[in-house]
Amino acid sequence: MKGVLLVNLGSPDSTETNDVRSYLDEFLMDERVIDLPKWFRTFLVKGIILNTRPKKSAKAYRKIWWEEGSPLIVLSERLQEKIEKKVSTPVALAMRYGNPSIHSGLEVLAKQGVTEVLLVPLYPQYAMATTETILVLAEEIRKEHFPQMEFTSLPPFYDHPDYVRVLSNSIQESLKGKNWEHLLFSYHGVPERHIRKSDITKSHCKMDGKCCFEDSPAHAYCYRHQCEMTTRNVAEYLELKEGTYSTSFQSRVSILGSWLKPYTDKTVEAFAKNGTQELAIATPAFVSDCLETLEEIGMEAAEDFEDNGGKELHVIPCINDREDWVNVLSRWIDEWALKEAAE
Repeated sequence: MKGVLLVNLGSPDSTETNDVRSYLDEFLMDERVIDLPKWFRTFLVKGIILNTRPKKSAKAYRKIWWEEGSPLIVLSERLQEKIEKKVSTPVALAMRYGNPSIHSGLEVLAKQGVTEVLLVPLYPQYAMATTETILVLAEEIRKEHFPQMEFTSLPPFYDHPDYVRVLSNSIQESLKGKNWEHLLFSYHGVPERHIRKSDITKSHCKMDGKCCFEDSPAHAYCYRHQCEMTTRNVAEYLELKEGTYSTSFQSRVSILGSWLKPYTDKTVEAFAKNGTQELAIATPAFVSDCLETLEEIGMEAAEDFEDNGGKELHVIPCINDREDWVNVLSRWIDEWALKEAAE
């Protein structure tokens, strides 16, 4: 029997500092998030970060927390429920960090007799700290607890025409009637060394602003290339004029080395100081709205923009549980199920 496991990033169980600390501990101790020697990662996370950051992060989570709970969890649940009503296979939900766990999601499917699972990382672009860590952990759990299961994973969909259409339409609808001057595509940042580590050719990625646009097998696992292509594809779909859109990266941690540039916060500030009055910003690395989109962009970046002379920052919601996105994911799932059945 076939089934589907949707996997998103995750969230603390509550906005209490202890719950946030537990979540950050699991998240930051992942060797694909902080890819430093374990002894140093342990010292950095448990000796420094967890003694200072949980209280600050808990305050940020409280700003965006919904009555039903974490926005990311609630939106993911809505997506899962809508998809399950449209497809012929069981659909479970899991988070890479926090609850519901990947183990519990697979357990839900196993109890329904599922032996063939389509893993759906809810990330359009591939990265060590997103898709890769999901697939690695899921395989470890499968071997130990569900050896009867077989996995197939949905590939990164950053350049799939269906996804590009949904993302483009969401941006167009959100900006309808607004006099925006520039559209900024803000993606979650990663250390530059992650890009080099993911380079299967060991030579293509030069971080020179050119290699992302030159053909290479490295692009199958290159987060920066896939972000750049997401921007380009949407710009082409919306027929945006050159110079009216650009790409940036947010959420860097400077102690972990050099991160992808340009930085979103510096970019937003520069637009405001240079006279841009209405800036639009989309966050296509995220399928579901979360702390990074609702608080970091929707609150912090908006405040910075206005403090530096801008009039309004138009924050475009993620695609979340939009009906056209639900329809696309449902069709992909049905196509997988039918293909597997035919084979």
